[in-house]
Amino acid sequence: MSATPPAPRARSIVFRLGLGALLAAVFVLATGLIDGGIGVSPAQAFSQPSFLLANALPGLLLAASLLVISRRLLLSFSLAFLLQALVYAVNALKVRNLSTPLMPADFRMLGQLRRGGLKLLGSYLPASPWPYVALLMALAVLVIAWRRERPLFARRTQGRRLASGVALLALLGTLLAGMPGWSRIYGGHRLWLEPWSATATAEHSGLVSSLLMFHLHQGQARRKPDAAAAQQWIGGAVPALRERMHGTVAGAAAPDIVVVQSESFFDPSIMRGYEHVDLAPNLHRLAAQGESGPLHVPTYGGGTIRTEFEVLTGLSLRYFDDLQFPYLQMNHKVVPSLVRALRARGYETIALHGNDPGFWNRTTAFRALGFDRFVSRASFPVDAAMDGQYMADRAMTDEILAQLKDAGPPQFLFAISIEAHGPYDVPPADLAARDAIAVPDGVSGHNRVELQNYLYHMQRADQELGRLAALLARRERPTLLLFYGDHLPALTDTYRVTGFVDGKDMLSQAGAWLLVDPRRPPSSGREALASWMLPGRLLEQAGIRDDAYFALTQVMAPQLAALTRAPGAPAEPEDAAGQSADEDMANVALLRMKGKLDPLLPKADTQTAEVAPSDDFVDARLAEPVGASQ
Repeated sequence: MSATPPAPRARSIVFRLGLGALLAAVFVLATGLIDGGIGVSPAQAFSQPSFLLANALPGLLLAASLLVISRRLLLSFSLAFLLQALVYAVNALKVRNLSTPLMPADFRMLGQLRRGGLKLLGSYLPASPWPYVALLMALAVLVIAWRRERPLFARRTQGRRLASGVALLALLGTLLAGMPGWSRIYGGHRLWLEPWSATATAEHSGLVSSLLMFHLHQGQARRKPDAAAAQQWIGGAVPALRERMHGTVAGAAAPDIVVVQSESFFDPSIMRGYEHVDLAPNLHRLAAQGESGPLHVPTYGGGTIRTEFEVLTGLSLRYFDDLQFPYLQMNHKVVPSLVRALRARGYETIALHGNDPGFWNRTTAFRALGFDRFVSRASFPVDAAMDGQYMADRAMTDEILAQLKDAGPPQFLFAISIEAHGPYDVPPADLAARDAIAVPDGVSGHNRVELQNYLYHMQRADQELGRLAALLARRERPTLLLFYGDHLPALTDTYRVTGFVDGKDMLSQAGAWLLVDPRRPPSSGREALASWMLPGRLLEQAGIRDDAYFALTQVMAPQLAALTRAPGAPAEPEDAAGQSADEDMANVALLRMKGKLDPLLPKADTQTAEVAPSDDFVDARLAEPVGASQ
């Protein structure tokens, strides 16, 4: 007797389940294919299938959620895969320009698109029309699928569809929110996690898994300061601190202070091919008249605010795992800083930047840091010079000089340049000068043009450094000038061709810093510092030595400077003393941010009272008409 054939409804269910399983398997393998990581390639499907599945799981959950909503199988999986592919495309752009994969904090940049970030970040998008044509074609296919594909199941399912949709979206929501339970899947005990290297983690576990693991890891690994250990360590450092703090004179004339954060500035002589070429003559000339040296910064190719935060606060981001983009993540209304230290001593504090003030959330961050005023793009003269894609450094120099006064309280000016900002595919104002710049052997095509464009702007920054120093030397009031680069430019492909003199990779290279009094050059000195050590050195040179925290950063400079490095840079070997000092400084920095450090620090003989908090902060962009003289 022959078997009874399955009922039509049963055959339909089996078919739908089989088709769904097939699409899910294809989705997992295709995700590994576009990922490109060795640990999630389709070839690993049998040796470590959990790696491939974990990397594709968020996309599968999204596809399942879309299926419940749309009732169309092909449409749901295709749309989920397209959205995932866009994330991979953005990751490819970041790797190309910054040599590091996406991190969870990068998604905070989405909020910057409406704050002046669309133009700046959009400049990194591909110039070729083909990626956009491909995207439009994919969208067209999705529209056709929506119109032509038959629903997989009925619209009304007696509540089962609603319950399934809510359950799937809730599951996806807990994953994106970083609920601790997901660490059973996205944890180092199951997948490959290197907390110190996003690149290695993404290569072995896949980009999506890497994002989720760092998301979960950062939420669980926030350091807690050990106040007792910090107090014991500070007690042992008191003699060295007293020596650093000795010499403060109450009532002494305070110099004006100008700090220039020069976009992407570094000394090209560290590159092979430029060892014996002087492309920064003013930097080298002034270095012979003041203090200078290599500057270790916490970023590469971008992330200006990481270096900026360290310079303005004296806090190392090394000790704050959750602050990838500090201005976007700070929740403190008052942040201890160099700015507040100077305000407490009667300084007028002014920030100056020829760009949109909302980008990087600077308006809010500068208020928390203690600035009195923020002079942004709209407050520059309407005819401020441009060079390439951004405002020229000579326009910034002009505005610095316009802000400085010869009467009244001492001034602190923090100027942020932008001329040398990447990408470096926009022709500068003087093409003949650009084309005359020689490049090392082997650098050709697009890389050659990018390198020449960058060096053109870098040389203009060096020229403005020389002009500013010469003009400050003529002022009636003494002025200290601190100049430094925020990070190396993102010339990744060129660096791979040329290499560096020290044999290390691009993520391990130091920038440059210079501190000089143009009127009374002291004896020259050279020392490697980290960006968070610059404010302590600046205060010391200004004769302000009664701040124990900033003095402490100078005591620790020789041991800790080289530990500051870009994310993804290979770790340098540490001796036992350096590792111990690093742990002690971590406790101090965390207590400092929480406002709990001051009772543990020794007091100087000369004290000054803190001025009122910066509730009177003025955004010059709003307070003054466009083009007004500052």
